[in-house]
Amino acid sequence: MSQTSFEIQQAAVIGAGTMGRGIVMCLANAGVNVQWVDNNPQMLEQALTTVAQTYAHNVRQGRIDQAEADARMARVSAAADYAAIRNVDLVIEAVYENLELKQKIFRELDGLLKPEALLASNTSALDIDAIAAATRRPAQVLGLHFFSPAHIMKLLEIVRGAQTSPAALEAALALGKRMGKVSVVSGNCHGFIGNRMLHPYVLEARKMLLEGAYPQQVDAALQGFGFAMGPFRMYDVVGIDLEWRARQLAGKGQDAPEVQVDNRLCEMGRFGQKSGNGYYHYEPGSRQAEHDPEVDALVLRVSEDLGFQRRDIGPEEILERCLLALVNEGAKILQEGIAGSAHDIDLVYLNGYGFPAEKGGPMAWADQQGLADIHQRLLALETRQGDQWKPARLIGELAAQGKGFADR
Repeated sequence: MSQTSFEIQQAAVIGAGTMGRGIVMCLANAGVNVQWVDNNPQMLEQALTTVAQTYAHNVRQGRIDQAEADARMARVSAAADYAAIRNVDLVIEAVYENLELKQKIFRELDGLLKPEALLASNTSALDIDAIAAATRRPAQVLGLHFFSPAHIMKLLEIVRGAQTSPAALEAALALGKRMGKVSVVSGNCHGFIGNRMLHPYVLEARKMLLEGAYPQQVDAALQGFGFAMGPFRMYDVVGIDLEWRARQLAGKGQDAPEVQVDNRLCEMGRFGQKSGNGYYHYEPGSRQAEHDPEVDALVLRVSEDLGFQRRDIGPEEILERCLLALVNEGAKILQEGIAGSAHDIDLVYLNGYGFPAEKGGPMAWADQQGLADIHQRLLALETRQGDQWKPARLIGELAAQGKGFADR
């Protein structure tokens, strides 16, 4: 199965939710015929209407002409069941984040599809090897992690499992190129590159709410640095309830002090932009995040109930903790071989997470500071705040040689 012999002509998408819709458009826009499957026919009907409306909107905006809109729409068709898609070259599964469900789908597809077909999951964090293990074709299984909204966001994380073949990776990279994506290959670990680094970054932001900061302060500091949006505005856009529901489903993580503000907001039905209130308030029909004193009062109450002695936290500390959390995790990802290069990590953060373009990405930013300086600052945080700040081994090694991440 060489790249020349395997080009993706026909694809199928499983799932007609928000991600499925965006992925279908990415494929159709790139000239790939797509069959679409969802076990809820009404949902699929609605999704097809939404796609048609999106193309009509693009025509009105002058982005494409009517002939192009018609051609794209003609590439998309509803499929009744898995049997109807048995001849495709690639299936992208885009159902909700549940490992057992994804394994069940992959097991069924594996039994039906032609042997050379690729099976991809749009998971944002789940174990690709555990999904591949449900099939007899682990060499043909990989992750294609699209970012929402998929037809607009440039980034595509291509996740290689332990057994993903070089040919399957090549085919995925070629498809990424056809779709106009910035494709970055990641190894398999929880959260891959982007979400794995996001975790400690957001954790620091949440801890600072308990220690004395307010959502608007944290966001203002990071937006001042150049981020497209701070972490709390980002959660309002994504939906605060996604992680809350995931914690409930998993039956763990709900008691951690740093998620108590989120829990309370969700219990009040404040899920973010979509519900009109989250960390911020949104007027009907508006996406403008407005400061909400009620949220500040809630933050104060939660932190005091948890026994925190609040103190003033300035923008310098906010930047220091959030940025160094990103850099230290990025260094671990490099050291483990999850990312091929520091540049790959920067591409993920520039194209998927709103890191300021003029700063070049978190790893390039760290190189500009000098890794000896970064190493000292991490050691200072470790002394003040504990083990989680222990500098990644790679930072110490590069600092000692007077090198940067880019030299590796």
